[in-house]
Amino acid sequence: MKSIQRIGISTTIILLIGLFSCSQEQSTAPKKETTVIDTSAAQTAASVILSMGTGFNLGNTFDLAQNPTTIESIRPIIDLYYAAGLRHVRIPVTWREGFNGSTLANTGGTVNYLHPRFIQLKAAIEYALERKMYVVLNTHHEHWLKDNYDGSAAHDSIFTNLWRGIANYFKGYSDHLIFEVLNEPDGVFGDWNGGPTPNNAAALALTRKINYIGYKAIRETGGGNTKRIIMISTNGQGNHSQIEEVYPNTASLPGGVLDPYVAIQVHTYDPWAFCGETGSNTSWPGSNSLKSAVAKVAVHSKLLGVPVHYGELGVGRSSNSAERNSDVVREYYRTMRLAALSENMSITVWDDRGWFGLVASNGAGMYSFIYNIVPSMMAP
Repeated sequence: MKSIQRIGISTTIILLIGLFSCSQEQSTAPKKETTVIDTSAAQTAASVILSMGTGFNLGNTFDLAQNPTTIESIRPIIDLYYAAGLRHVRIPVTWREGFNGSTLANTGGTVNYLHPRFIQLKAAIEYALERKMYVVLNTHHEHWLKDNYDGSAAHDSIFTNLWRGIANYFKGYSDHLIFEVLNEPDGVFGDWNGGPTPNNAAALALTRKINYIGYKAIRETGGGNTKRIIMISTNGQGNHSQIEEVYPNTASLPGGVLDPYVAIQVHTYDPWAFCGETGSNTSWPGSNSLKSAVAKVAVHSKLLGVPVHYGELGVGRSSNSAERNSDVVREYYRTMRLAALSENMSITVWDDRGWFGLVASNGAGMYSFIYNIVPSMMAP
């Protein structure tokens, strides 16, 4: 997420001029082999969502500096999940902030391909792709955008430049690589904790626009990106309850068209009184409540004609972590997985190796599942 074309002398000259003029736009990329993808047989988003099945998030790694980003530390985690039957990984990435100022992109959105962390990110993506896994790559926290976006050309230009840089670099990669425009739009896009509410008309319009800006930037890079799967998100931190409000009809989708290579990504930590890191098992809502919420999303997905991917969900505890080692927590994960798969949706559990952690290190470079959550979730 190959065909060979002959290029005439005049076209070659044009390409060389284009390459020279673009050299100032993105930091020099390390040399890599370019693969031209034959997009004529590209799988639609609906087909890819079915193939993705169940996956995991490589959380608090490239998005937040809490876990190591070396391939040596990431490879055994991917192997563990793969052996358990999970077939995709979502890799959250924060590009323009965090990491004590050592960002992957500058204030103008220009990506530094030579940054050590970008090279590590590339290695993680390629390792998962080598295992024939799907990989979801996004722009994650990006508070510079979420707190300030006003729909202006200035912001659009930066976000366009950022996604052009990402999309151009990975243009020749397998169609198993998926792009997610923006994780959990909140702040000016609609927030539950101050500012405009998620149902505010202006917040909804900004959410649709920023998803279109990223979508357009990706598609315009051409090559394998003309039919690469792109995921757009709902606002209110990507909440699944917002799917009908953000995307009520075809006109609300990027470009106002039904692109068969677009999916909607939603998240849920509902009810927060149970799922949140400050939650309690006494607030367990019961499996039927979870199933009903997923079924409601599925109804709108079918009416809209756009497949849905659950990109984050889980149960965390900042204290009393022993609560996570319980039947109701294991039932939550299993219920959500089966409910989503039954509606032809894919699902990615959140694993930050912290409050919502699902694996733990043995201190010698290997990992194992904790609380039997993942094995229970994946059991036949």
